[in-house]
Parts: sequence; C-alpha cells; structure tokens
Amino acid sequence: MRPSALLVALLASAAWADPTPQEVQQIMQRDFHARGQATMDRLAQDAVQRVCTETQNRPPAELTKSLEADQMKTIVFPEGSLLGDWKRGETIAQSGRGLTWNDKPDDPAGGSCYNCHELSPREMSHGTIGPSLRRFGATRGSGAEVQRYVYGKIYNAKAYNLCSQMPRLGASGTLTAAQIKDLVALLLDPASPVNQ
Repeated sequence: MRPSALLVALLASAAWADPTPQEVQQIMQRDFHARGQATMDRLAQDAVQRVCTETQNRPPAELTKSLEADQMKTIVFPEGSLLGDWKRGETIAQSGRGLTWNDKPDDPAGGSCYNCHELSPREMSHGTIGPSLRRFGATRGSGAEVQRYVYGKIYNAKAYNLCSQMPRLGASGTLTAAQIKDLVALLLDPASPVNQ
C-alpha cells in the first residue's frame, strides 16, 4: 500500500471510531467556556452519570438497583396533593427558558418538556426522544399513587431508570416543587389538553 493510501485508510478508520468517554470529556473541557451562570462545573459528571457513561447505559443489574434506591432517597415529596394547576403546567412544559448564560439566575426555569415528549394534541411541534405522554392521565388515572410516581419521575428520573436521559429537574433545582406539581396536573388532570 502506498503511503498516501495508508494515511487515507488510517484517517478514515479513525474518523468512524467512537470517541472514548475520556476523549469526549477532553473535547468538552476544551470547547466549553464559563459564561454568566453557565459555569464549567456543569461538565462534571456525578457518580451515576459516570457509571452510565462507562457502561454505555448498561450497568450491572445489582449496581443499577442499588443506585436507583440511592436516587429515590433524593426525592422530596411535598405534603398533601401533588396536583397543581395544569394551565401553569402547560406554560412550564412549553418553556425552554432558564439556566443559560444570559438568563438571570433567579428567574424561574421552564421544563422544556415538548423538546422530548408529545403531550397535548394541540401542539404540533414536539420531540420524540422520550415517550409520548398523550392521554397519560386518561389511561393511568390520577390517584395518589400515580401522582406520586409522576412527581418522583419529574423530580429525579434516575430513581426509576438509572440511565434515563431525562433531566433530574427537581434534584438539580431546575424546577421548584410547585412547578413540578403543575406538571403533574398537566399530565393527570382530566381537563388538561393532554387527556383530551
């Protein structure tokens, strides 16, 4: 093989190789820069994220069970009903504001739910990374157990599925307890467009 053909073959094979987690971390450290409230600590993986990265989202079953139990302990359930106002929940689900470098740190963040999920049939633009949540409450009901599950899943999805791509919206402080209750109502309230 001529030297130029060998070089082309090596470059082609290197271009298709998946980067290692360490290479990805190095690239992110190189290319991201702190600005406003978006600081470099956002790039640091916690133990759960690291386990999922290093096992390509397939950690051993016993480790998964143990870490999910630890994540479950982080969920802070408010007293009383977990149903808020579905109309406020729709606004939160639609909003992608918050936590970027140019947002004010004290401004409430949105949930960006439509980026990953189908919710209301009225909204034509939605993501497909997460499951469709249309008619969620209509098919599952809105009892106390379902409210608790939905609240917990929004608060810390990794308590239910360790390597879930869903953000830990409550555990991270992105959403308040009141905002999460409003999202619970969006999913479960029979009057919500999600359940029409």
